[in-house]
Amino acid sequence: MLDLSNPSISIKRQSELAGVNRTSAYRKETISKESAANIWLMHRIDEIHTEFPTYGYRIISGILRNDGIIVNRKRIRRLMRLMGIQAIYPGPNLSKLLHSKYISLICFEILE
Repeated sequence: MLDLSNPSISIKRQSELAGVNRTSAYRKETISKESAANIWLMHRIDEIHTEFPTYGYRIISGILRNDGIIVNRKRIRRLMRLMGIQAIYPGPNLSKLLHSKYISLICFEILE
């Protein structure tokens, strides 16, 4: 992104134009590669999540443990976050009376 060997424009100016900190211009990019075991585990998590989309990381780690795969639930959670997988569950109960969009309607009715 930034050209450290460019003599015509300083690194400080390049970082200002790019909108990044100057320290990140010197930092080497780290390329994180997952191990083969993690990739296999990610495929297995995806299979379980496809079959049961309401299961979270705790239940998925329990299923894997029952299959004989010794794995930590924190590892399952990290891999699910890396894959962008979340359990499908009901959100907040928006039918409650005291939510902000209903409060304005109630106040308007009281004032009339």
